[in-house]
Amino acid sequence: MSIINLPFASLELGFAASLICSLLLVLTTRWHGRYSLDATHGVQKFHNTPTPRIGGAAIMIGLWLALCALPQPQQELLLPVLVAALPAFVFGLAEDLTRNVSVRARLLATMASGVVCWSLTDISLQYSGLAPLDAMLSWLPFSVVFTAFAVGGVANAVNIIDGFNGLASGAVLISMGALGLIAMDAGDIHLAQLCFVICAVTAGFFLVNFPFGKLFLGDGGAYLLGFLLAWMSVMLVSRNPSVSAWAPLLACGYPVFETLFTILRRLWCRRHPGEPDSWHLHSLIKVAIAMRYFRALPAPLRNACVSPFLWAVALVPALLAVQFAYIPALLLNAAFFSFALYLATYACVASAGRRRARRRIESLRSVEEFELEGTEAPLAK
Repeated sequence: MSIINLPFASLELGFAASLICSLLLVLTTRWHGRYSLDATHGVQKFHNTPTPRIGGAAIMIGLWLALCALPQPQQELLLPVLVAALPAFVFGLAEDLTRNVSVRARLLATMASGVVCWSLTDISLQYSGLAPLDAMLSWLPFSVVFTAFAVGGVANAVNIIDGFNGLASGAVLISMGALGLIAMDAGDIHLAQLCFVICAVTAGFFLVNFPFGKLFLGDGGAYLLGFLLAWMSVMLVSRNPSVSAWAPLLACGYPVFETLFTILRRLWCRRHPGEPDSWHLHSLIKVAIAMRYFRALPAPLRNACVSPFLWAVALVPALLAVQFAYIPALLLNAAFFSFALYLATYACVASAGRRRARRRIESLRSVEEFELEGTEAPLAK
């Protein structure tokens, strides 16, 4: 696809609308802050200033305005997807505003969005490259349920990695861009254009979220972007049978790896898989790297320093997906390699974090011993 075929009007309108709406949400915080401000305390809270967490609204508005500027073929592709995304977005936004929507309800809402999108587009996963699974996918009810489950899983995966300024939106930009490049190489111009339009809209929010964290994505935004990422993946495979089903899965590798490992880690520790904790990779990078090497920076910038490390983790499987999109065997090997890289990164960062915590404890004990003796600890700072 030549660059001149890109729908620049929709790209510019979507980007501008998302950016302007994001800025307006920040400037009008005094009006909606009673409902929209995110608390500064909690297991997974790292910011010091109450911040609006309704950035998903800006993205949704940007998408609908970009839809108006798209050519008719792309409008016909995107319209049912945006309609189907409403359950996932609304339930997520309701949690942002009320803090009273259960994880189960939000998961079911994202799955419902998948079912609605199938009913509107008649698209579902029909093959995976695994013969036993493909035999079951040939039965339409199973195919629809499997598709809804996969869509819900990816949407929740994006929500799980939404922990620091620019992390989730940046990861989505990488994954969505990879899907667009694969579609472009497959000759699916219309789908490629949709992927790049979604990237443009996401980028408008990204500029307000990163690096200063003036506006957060929130559950509504995370579920919306996660759903769009999942459904573009389903459409890519459905519309282009030459593209392996492993390609979009690998393109979304980082949030998928984080989610799978989090579930296994919590089960191993005999904890509920849905119980929040501070042992995500992004949380460990905050402790082991950001707090050590960037502690002189203001808190928002220090938090933002976490994201580039994880963008690099997300970029590896995304690039491999683009490179080997038509070769299942190489994609499978690339998936194992990328997951091994993720685990190695996690192990290294966790080890560094434990050493830092141990030194901190030893330092505190030293201070206590000097105080008990009535002298001043020489390193007590």
